[in-house]
This record gives sequence, structure tokens and C-alpha cells, in this order.
Amino acid sequence: MSAEASGPAAAADPSLEVAKPSGLEPGSAAYGLSPLTPNSKYVKLNVGGSLHYTTLRTLTGQDTMLKAMFSGRVEVLTDAGGWVLIDRSGRHFGTILNYLRDGSVPLPESTRELGELLGEARYYLVQGLIEDCQLALQQKRENLSPLCLIPTVTSPREEQQLLASTSKPVVKLLHNRSNNKYSYTSTSDDNLLKNIELFDKLALRFHGRLLFLKDVLGDEICCWSFYGQGRKIAEVCCTSIVYATEKKQTKVEFPEARIFEETLNILIYETPRDPDLALLEAIGGAAGGGGAGRGEDEDNREHRVRRIHVRRHITHDERPHGQQIVFKD
Repeated sequence: MSAEASGPAAAADPSLEVAKPSGLEPGSAAYGLSPLTPNSKYVKLNVGGSLHYTTLRTLTGQDTMLKAMFSGRVEVLTDAGGWVLIDRSGRHFGTILNYLRDGSVPLPESTRELGELLGEARYYLVQGLIEDCQLALQQKRENLSPLCLIPTVTSPREEQQLLASTSKPVVKLLHNRSNNKYSYTSTSDDNLLKNIELFDKLALRFHGRLLFLKDVLGDEICCWSFYGQGRKIAEVCCTSIVYATEKKQTKVEFPEARIFEETLNILIYETPRDPDLALLEAIGGAAGGGGAGRGEDEDNREHRVRRIHVRRHITHDERPHGQQIVFKD
């Protein structure tokens, strides 16, 4: 950095003086140094309180701002001890010097520190280091993968492909507010939002173990489906019909405990489990060898879906006492 000082500023602080190396070569007596060759003595640098020693050859080896400062083209500010003052953070200045010495440096892993180093390289006009930092930042952006990726189902065929392509259990939330021919109750919108918020929270918590899908094209208004090993295990429908006025109303429920319970239940399908042959043999022997007669019942049980409908039909609208009107079909 070029730290120029005017006459009054220099007079106010006698510990500072302006070195004017105009017309002097790098090996001359500029900056309070005795005559030297670039390799013989060190230059003392105070960069924002961080002290560094280096040679003129390092500072002037590449076409940077530091070369302009220490080749006599720009005035530099020094203190009484001969330290050249640079009004800049010294956090990454050591990396800048190492790049000037070697032509390459290990770059920080942190994106934040990489950005800070890029800012310093731009300030000192170290073009090679600027390009290295920009390339590293670009690679980090390209390699960044989302923490939690939630596909949105756009067709039944796509849903089947997603279910068939994953080995993880699947949790699907179908929400389609516009798929309703009745009016909604006063709490339905809030409950629908609560279902969506719970889905997002579960996705963040179990994204590494479960696949979460969103469906906005189905026939239901709000319905959870749980799949394990490619088949549906359970379903929680959150929609109910209220027969409480001259026209029917649709009510969306929020069965949080049931949804969370089914999510935990589906975790048992994380990995395919081989049947315990010894246990099956013991059970078969105790039952008198009736395995052939039970085969069909076991197949039916294997493909049975646990469906939970939350108060599917209601005969009142849960309004305050005195305002309740009951209509029956």
C-alpha cells in the first residue's frame, strides 16, 4: 500500500517519517537501510500490527503493488525503528509473501478465508494468486451439494420411478389445497401449513436415512404416505368433511403425533432384512406344520396398508356453544 504523509501529519508525529526513495534503485540506502544487495538484508514490514521480514528481491520479483512501493516509484511510510508501515490487515500477508517467494501456496479450506485472501491478493495486485483463489472458489460452488434434496412428483410414472430407484424408506406428503369443491373451515389453512412445516422439519432431521417426496397433483388435499422396500406401508389422511352447515365444509387436521409415529415406524425398513429361518422353523413346528395353509394369509398381510383417516366425517362444526347446527345426510 502506498502510505503517503503530508507535511503537517509528519510533523505531528515525530516517530514517523516519509521515506522518499525517488530515483533510487532497490539496493540503495532507501527506507532507512544501509546500502545492500537484494539478498543481503531484510526489509522490516509492519502490516496492521503484524511484523514481517523479507528481502527486496521477494518484494520486487513480480509486478505487484509491493514492487511499486519498494522500487522507488511510490513513497512509503516508516517509523523511527525503520519499520515500513502498511495500513492493511496482516492476517493473510504471510501467504502473500510466500506466494511471491515460491509462486504457489496452499489455499485455505474455508470459503470465508479464501474470500479474504482473494481480497488481499486483489489489493496487492498479485495476479497469479487472484486467479488461483477465483478458481478454488468456483470449484467450491460447483461441488456444493444441497443438504436436503426433496423431489416434487409431477406424474404417477415419475413417482413409481422414484420409489423403484431408492433403497431408502420413503415419506411422501401430498398437499393440494385447490383440489376441493367445498369451503374450508377457519383452522384448515393453519393446519395445512403445520403439516407442510412438519414435513420440512422431518426432512431436515432424517434426510440421510429417508427419502422425502412432495406431491402437489394428487386427489387428496393433505395426505401422508409411508413406503418401505418399494411398497406402501401406511397412510395418514388429514382431511375430514364437516356436515355442519347447509353446505359441506372441508377440514384439514394436523395429527402430529401420528405422523411422527409412522415416520419412526418406517425406519425399520432402512435395510432389507433376511427372514430368521430358525425362528420361522420353530414357529412352523409349533403350529403343526401348517405352513402351506398360511401362505396366502401371510402374503395378504405382507401387502396390507395401514390407513389412518383422521375423523373422516364429522356431524358438527366445533363452533362455540350456542352456535352449533347439526345436519345429517
